[in-house]
Amino acid sequence: MDADIVLPKNNEAEFIEIAEKIGINKLYFLYDFDYYDEEKTAKKLEFIKERRNVSVEIGFLADQRNFSRAAKQSKIIVAKSSDKDRFFIESGKIKIIYGFEEIHKRDHLHQRASGLNHILCELASKNNVAVGFCYSVLLSKNHALASILMGRMMQNISLCQKFKVKMVMGSFSEKPFDMRQHHDIISLFSIFGINKIKRY
Repeated sequence: MDADIVLPKNNEAEFIEIAEKIGINKLYFLYDFDYYDEEKTAKKLEFIKERRNVSVEIGFLADQRNFSRAAKQSKIIVAKSSDKDRFFIESGKIKIIYGFEEIHKRDHLHQRASGLNHILCELASKNNVAVGFCYSVLLSKNHALASILMGRMMQNISLCQKFKVKMVMGSFSEKPFDMRQHHDIISLFSIFGINKIKRY
């Protein structure tokens, strides 16, 4: 199944329309837990899905402030990398943590500041937490930034492979036009040495 993970901002219909056009048949909509209105979202998605052939699953993007409340819900819990990565991974209650490469630190001379290390990888492997790789950040028109992020991503993929951490590739984007066809993502991540891609 070709799927993607996205962060809709009242543009669910557009996400589903674009997904259908490029052959994505499942979308995971991640909502900020604090602003999620279950009744309103359910009505909106029911109306959209009557007209489209894309299945939808809902998850929550949580942070330390709302994590305890979000974890009580029967939905996928996802966190974006922050200074609380170890807390989230050790909890064992999140499915995916992503965005390690986007931390605002300078790369070291012999090692990239990729946000991930062997300790976090060991914990992620132990607690069955997947590391998410956001391919939409590589679409930046700032080629220097994209190059830095790609280098960090390569280092993190290598760490995940070494410590047998599950990996998930997704756009993790608020913009529907950031989504890409499955074969394009396969081609991109084959550069990093990944031949089989899980897009959750």
